[in-house]
Amino acid sequence: MTAQDSSAEAPGVDRSARRNESWPASVEIFDTTLRDGVQFEGISVSSEDKLKVARQLDALGVHWIEGGYPGANPKDRDFFDRAKTELDLTTAQLVAFGSTRRPLGRVDQDATLDTLVTSGAGTACIVGKSWDYHVTHALRTTLDEAVAMVGDSVRFLVEAGLRVFFDAEHFFDGHMRNPEFALSVLESAATNGADVLVLCDTNGGSLPDEVERIVHDVVRHFDLAIGIHTQNDTGCAVANAMAAVRAGATQVQGTMNGYGERTGNCDNTQLIPNLTLKMGIETLPEGRLQRLSGISLHVAELLNMPPMHQQPYVGKSAFAHKAGLHTSAIARRPDSYEHVDPTEVGNHSRFLVSDLSGRATIDLKAKELGVELDGAAVGQLVTELKQLEHEGYHFEVADASLEILMRRAGGLEPNWFDVESFRVVTDRRTDASFDTEATVKVLVGDERRVSVGEGNGPVNSLDAALRNAVGEFFPEIAQIHLTDYKVRVIDSASATAAVTRVLIDQTDGTDVWTTIGVSENIIEASWLALRDGIYYGLLRNGR
Repeated sequence: MTAQDSSAEAPGVDRSARRNESWPASVEIFDTTLRDGVQFEGISVSSEDKLKVARQLDALGVHWIEGGYPGANPKDRDFFDRAKTELDLTTAQLVAFGSTRRPLGRVDQDATLDTLVTSGAGTACIVGKSWDYHVTHALRTTLDEAVAMVGDSVRFLVEAGLRVFFDAEHFFDGHMRNPEFALSVLESAATNGADVLVLCDTNGGSLPDEVERIVHDVVRHFDLAIGIHTQNDTGCAVANAMAAVRAGATQVQGTMNGYGERTGNCDNTQLIPNLTLKMGIETLPEGRLQRLSGISLHVAELLNMPPMHQQPYVGKSAFAHKAGLHTSAIARRPDSYEHVDPTEVGNHSRFLVSDLSGRATIDLKAKELGVELDGAAVGQLVTELKQLEHEGYHFEVADASLEILMRRAGGLEPNWFDVESFRVVTDRRTDASFDTEATVKVLVGDERRVSVGEGNGPVNSLDAALRNAVGEFFPEIAQIHLTDYKVRVIDSASATAAVTRVLIDQTDGTDVWTTIGVSENIIEASWLALRDGIYYGLLRNGR
């Protein structure tokens, strides 16, 4: 076979065929977004939102959803109480998290264990120390007592009718310092009825070769399912989890989007496609992987976190192409610059347009957006884009504004309403409080509307005024709301007279889009981005 022939066949190789027969055929996905994930800095979640996230995880098809400790706080108690009647899971099972009994305590008088029994969850995941350093310095008890705490607690929960998973906290640090004690803790959990022994890299300091070696030793030692829980403090959480699976782990604990304490946890949006598409290991039910990108975004919205555009597989930029060489090649063979088919994870290819773009890139982008442009329109658009980028626009991060610009070039500019003028007034009171009021004059067809809006700043008041003016004609605007607002000074040498670039993210609850405005006047720049965002939202709703 010639080199050319070999290259032609390469993209068609079935990557799942790389699966090593020594690897597990399937792996259970244990999602701990609602417990470990919500410890991520900046996340605060209500019981209502936790129920919504749980439904999304169930729709994805994970096997286990860890809901937190039912006695941690009122909202977690409320979540488990409501879950009994309001959470109808079809694929996943709910797990309650807790800890072992206290040193020298009695299991039948332990409030934590009692809370797990009465939580309504059929499975409990309890954490216990497996690092002798923590036992002697944090718990301040003996190693024998630490082993007994694990065994007593597991046995108590099993006798109460619960399935029990045991999280061996700091296992890798403990195993490297005192492997005999670390294994004795696992032995205590196993002999007293634990279903899964979960090895936790709690400090997140382990590396893949260490994880694979230690997990392999544990798998050989126990005739029981082994799980893995990795933190991302070295940036190796996903790699460590994959190493554990290679060594025989059959359950992986992770979170959506990698949320978690400190630098986060193993990111299920990376782990799941890596296991499924790269290693040929069964994870989610058939057809569920295609929901990954949408559910990743939905969970981010529910937790009030900004989307991570550069996230592998599910990020907006994961399959985005800017270089002309890439885009022209992809036009002929989509798999030439994409390691997997984006649709397998619910994502899609994107072609970025900038002042570096040529006619071929513009033509591809227009086809992607479903906009018909003839040769003259493409040439005119290339010239306009270069001029706008010179003025400070940056369309590769504002696809929604780009689509509106391309529609205008193709004679399809939205004309639902015309803005005659707007005005913003801000009053500072003697008590240092502010009142901001915006007036917007618009034409909707033959009707002229003048509307006033109040807000906590110019953008908020302009948004309110515009909604008041046109909301009667376009009720779907009520579903559109702003999620992020960014301002950047383009020419800092001009100080306060500099041109500003404003990026606004908006959503309709299903998707998020970005629009851009550029002006020497920050209010004008904000208005341009805000107006385009409303236009694009109306386009998405079939207008």
